[in-house]
Amino acid sequence: MLPPVRLLVAKAQAPLVGELTIPPSKYHAHRALMLAALADGESLITQRTSARHVTFTVQALRALGAQIESAGDGWRVRGGAGTFSPQTDEVSVGSSGTTLYFLLGLAALGDRPVRIVGQRYFRRRPIGPLLRALKRMGVRLEYEGQHLPVTVYPGRPTGGRIRIDGTLSQWISGLLMLAPYCTEPTTIEVRGELNERPYLELTLEMMREFGLEVTAREDWREFYVPPDQCPTATRATLPADLGSAMFGLAACTLHPSKVTFRSPTPIAGHPEAAVLDNLMAAGVPFRIAADEHSISMDHDGTPPEGGPLDCRDIPDMVPILSVLAARASGRSALGHVAHVRLKESDRVASMLQLRKMGARIEFDGNDMTFEGVAQLNGAELSSFNDHRVLMALAVAGSTASGVTELSYPHAYRISYPEFLDHMNSLGVPAAVSSGVPDLGGRFAASLGPGAPSGQDA
Repeated sequence: MLPPVRLLVAKAQAPLVGELTIPPSKYHAHRALMLAALADGESLITQRTSARHVTFTVQALRALGAQIESAGDGWRVRGGAGTFSPQTDEVSVGSSGTTLYFLLGLAALGDRPVRIVGQRYFRRRPIGPLLRALKRMGVRLEYEGQHLPVTVYPGRPTGGRIRIDGTLSQWISGLLMLAPYCTEPTTIEVRGELNERPYLELTLEMMREFGLEVTAREDWREFYVPPDQCPTATRATLPADLGSAMFGLAACTLHPSKVTFRSPTPIAGHPEAAVLDNLMAAGVPFRIAADEHSISMDHDGTPPEGGPLDCRDIPDMVPILSVLAARASGRSALGHVAHVRLKESDRVASMLQLRKMGARIEFDGNDMTFEGVAQLNGAELSSFNDHRVLMALAVAGSTASGVTELSYPHAYRISYPEFLDHMNSLGVPAAVSSGVPDLGGRFAASLGPGAPSGQDA
């Protein structure tokens, strides 16, 4: 039997040096594609991304009858004026949570029933609260066990007053994206804690960009959407994905580095942009260019300063922030992280694996606390097929003694297909291997700066 395939990462032996291009934002891509697919007319979305989760959205929309074509560095989308014409009885969302949460309701705008399915392990994703809210909204659904598969029957929803837990913003965004097509006004009320508000702000911003009317109460706990609306075709440009850039920025933070991160569009308008302020407050010496098209890092490798950070609004940053906190100077606390246990994996449990590398971490059910350590040690860890966990643990491995071995080595393709090439180009020794005995010194030596990117060890 062949040994398991792993992502192998060794400690970088020289300063990280180079230039990287920040990929386009997949958050914007999902929303723009879905809005354009239902718009009246032809939309052009520029700065196309090859992130696998966005590919799942494109494939699902095409299965629903949307006309989406590659056009230069973007997509040309001919909308269905508020309707879908499904080409098949079964539509797969792959492993993309955003695709699932948004299309569960929008699939009702088709002219025939469709069965929404996903990858086998994806049945674990929590959709009970969203399913119940969609049914109250007037969507006809059929399912067992409150998970995939779900059959969605055609028919415009009625709307009305809908209540939903604020645990995951994608549940709320899914309702907001459907509400304009209702036959009556829709009011969405958020119960309990409201997490991930910047992602909701992005949803409203993009809906308005496509001509839809939607209002939010000042505290963002209630939304009002008038009925009988249809998006207007538009031209949309996807901004830089700072969530992806954070992995390179974190690697540069933990090593001596001289690296420039470039973007063809201004580095603004991303729901995770606040994390740059957090890094600056922790003493990380980077500079954003006056035209906002680049971030430059000239750093001596001094670890960041520890401190408290509320992660309620930046849940996707918890894996990489955990790595920075594990190496930070002094004590750090990542607050309000319980809801990240409902993401692609239980990201709290996934990042507690840093203990195997020598990190000092405690979790009390809501907050993760860290006492920074001067050195991590290589270990064999699971990425749980979670792209952000894999990339974060790879960054940790780049600072650790020995070799770090990570399962599901290609998970990074889900959101950041260029990740491995980018890490190699900066000088981080990382490669996919089926397993070779006694890797320690030989692997580290074989993948120094200048090694072919993404090579097999």
